[in-house]
Amino acid sequence: MYRSAFMKKINWKVVLLSILLSSCSGIKNAEISNQLIDSNCNQQNAYSYASEELPKPLYEIDLDTSLYNQFSFKSLNIANAIGVLDYLREYVKIHTTIDDNPSIEQRLDIIELSNKINQRINLSSLEISAVVSEIDCEEERADQLAAYMKGKEKDTETKLTVSAIVVGAIGAISSGTLLINGDKSNTPDFIGIGTGLIEATLGILILTNNKKEEFHHSRNVLKDIWEGRETSIMFPTSVWYYLNYFDPETPDDHSLRYQIIERWMSFEQISSAKSKKKRSLFDIYFGEGGKYTSQELKTRSNMLDQLEAQVSLMKQDLKGLASELEHISKKD
Repeated sequence: MYRSAFMKKINWKVVLLSILLSSCSGIKNAEISNQLIDSNCNQQNAYSYASEELPKPLYEIDLDTSLYNQFSFKSLNIANAIGVLDYLREYVKIHTTIDDNPSIEQRLDIIELSNKINQRINLSSLEISAVVSEIDCEEERADQLAAYMKGKEKDTETKLTVSAIVVGAIGAISSGTLLINGDKSNTPDFIGIGTGLIEATLGILILTNNKKEEFHHSRNVLKDIWEGRETSIMFPTSVWYYLNYFDPETPDDHSLRYQIIERWMSFEQISSAKSKKKRSLFDIYFGEGGKYTSQELKTRSNMLDQLEAQVSLMKQDLKGLASELEHISKKD
């Protein structure tokens, strides 16, 4: 009788706890899903161009020695990426032929070329900022949901831990009470076995407390980097050229896109996964989304962060080009 009554009490507590946990989770997940399933990060920045419209690789271009004397390789490569190499040629040519008393025409030519180059630098900087802002927005989306899910997991883990402690305490008190009262039956043993099973079940639930949530990204910036097609709808020509530039004469200097992928693959979650799991991870990271764990979302956020940082560094090369251009102008 004691055994039956006690087990009923324990079972009801577990059932009520399960209902409480699942109902709270469902309501909050629905709320967060409404905010994060659909992305508003893209402001219609879709690029459409043919492979022929991409800049010709710098190593295939026969550059004047004067350009190499005045500009670094990075500046020349970024100039090629944004389409101002011809302007630089003219600019340097005028400066090398100008005398101590330049004509009005020469001065006007220099001003015009300088304006064209700087205008293109500024426009390219805005294009980079647009790309970076979308990547940053997608990173924040992933981070926000990962933090939400991690909080839910910690909350559930706390409740399960408390439940395990309560069940263990009730079992110990009940068994002890029966033994003190001189109960000679097997009831205390059954209570011990029952509470032990419940504690073990709660322990397993704690260990397997990895929630998954739907997270979609039909416009996936990681996909373009991973697939490495000739053109991209996510990146303008200048950025796509910059990320993919590779000189076959220096095979050890891999493209930035290749280096980014190498860093992604070094993440422990990916590198330690078995082949079947890796395929599953690639499907969600580089596809249109699916069910993510909080850790997978955090990994996605880190991948976006690395890509964002690499694209942002393109502005340093733009600044270098502007500085070297200004240095030439000060020689006048």
